[in-house]
Amino acid sequence: MMRRRTTLLTSCTALALALGATACGGGPVAAGGGDKALSGQTVTVAGVWSGAEQKNFQKVLDAFTAKTGAKTQFVSTGDNVSTVVGSKIEGGDAPDVVMVPQVGVLQQFAKKGWLKPLSPTARQTITADYAPVWQNYGSVDGTLYGLYFKAAHKSTVWYSPGALAQAGVKPPKTYDEMLKDGHTISDSGLAAFAVGGEDGWTLTDWFENVYLSQAGPQKYDALAAHKLKWTDPSVVRALATLGKLFKDKQLVAGGQKEALNTDFPGSVEKVFGPKPEAGMVYEGDFVAGVAHDQFGRTIGKDADFFPFPAVDGGTAPVVSGGDAAVVLKDGKNATAGMKLLEYLATPEAAAVWAKAGGFLSPNKKLDLAAYADDVTRATAKSLVGAGDSVRFDMSDQAPAAFGGTKGAGEWKLLQDFLRDPSDPKATAAQLESAAAKAYGN
Repeated sequence: MMRRRTTLLTSCTALALALGATACGGGPVAAGGGDKALSGQTVTVAGVWSGAEQKNFQKVLDAFTAKTGAKTQFVSTGDNVSTVVGSKIEGGDAPDVVMVPQVGVLQQFAKKGWLKPLSPTARQTITADYAPVWQNYGSVDGTLYGLYFKAAHKSTVWYSPGALAQAGVKPPKTYDEMLKDGHTISDSGLAAFAVGGEDGWTLTDWFENVYLSQAGPQKYDALAAHKLKWTDPSVVRALATLGKLFKDKQLVAGGQKEALNTDFPGSVEKVFGPKPEAGMVYEGDFVAGVAHDQFGRTIGKDADFFPFPAVDGGTAPVVSGGDAAVVLKDGKNATAGMKLLEYLATPEAAAVWAKAGGFLSPNKKLDLAAYADDVTRATAKSLVGAGDSVRFDMSDQAPAAFGGTKGAGEWKLLQDFLRDPSDPKATAAQLESAAAKAYGN
């Protein structure tokens, strides 16, 4: 099962709160230069987006049409991008461009020989305007194939300002402070955290933030590539750190059993819904969309975030996810597809969706004024400001059998750990066994 979480529920995440946004300029646009050079051509784009996300991406495609004369056609693939795109290639109906949601899928496409290397124009723009880490995630064996157009910031802890004010606490700077403040919030009448443990991916995100900060980026990269075993002491230590929170009934709304019966939207509801049960919920920037669109919260007033705090003296983590644009060799209009990708690489293209809301760009040249509200601006600033310290979601880099399958691999084992966090060593051994099988080493 391929999974989508970088944009999960962001079909309801237009954060645009009726605040005006300024489109940003900067940099030449290499998509035909406004001379309608591609008139009469149609570019087919496949991606997982639907609902508001598809509608907002269509605005970007429409801007490309206005600039170049090329028509566009968007095909929604559902979650399993690789299967859908593979069958279309086999059937002689390959799209020109695919928006790929996972590093592992991009690598798979490249190794199958499906992708065109990016043009010199696209490479030049990406080299100038994106941190090297985004170039690395878009490359396979030293060749750049993917442009990360849309990103998610998964190191944000969302909170009810009223709940923190009532408890007399301010957003914490360290993980230990966060747990201490959590007890203070609990003493004032609300549990500290809502945990959406029914969705195993939320638990992988908890682990990744703790691990990145505590163990550091080099070990994170090694573990993500399975060059470091899950039985390594650094993994056991991160699990123990997480277990301290999981087993504390004051910190987790309803305790472990209820957390295992709460899905991601339910965890947001426990903080921002009509009957709050907790003061905070950890998850990505997409929490804001659910709080705003489903529960009517004003972002920045009724719902705000603080960065996931540093663990044990480490650096505060910045874990991300994202959607990369790639061009398929077998597309009927791959040349025009590359022109679209050159356009998507510009701040001009990113500004179109930034204004609509529910979007973050890793493009350093995108003016923060393009975003529709202050909270999204702060999230974007944090993501771009992290530069090369950003790390892509670890489980999204893993084979799906380990990092992306419901009821199996990392998802299930971390759910088991939430149920009983008493033996981090045993959990680490189980994780290693599942990882070795999935990675084949």
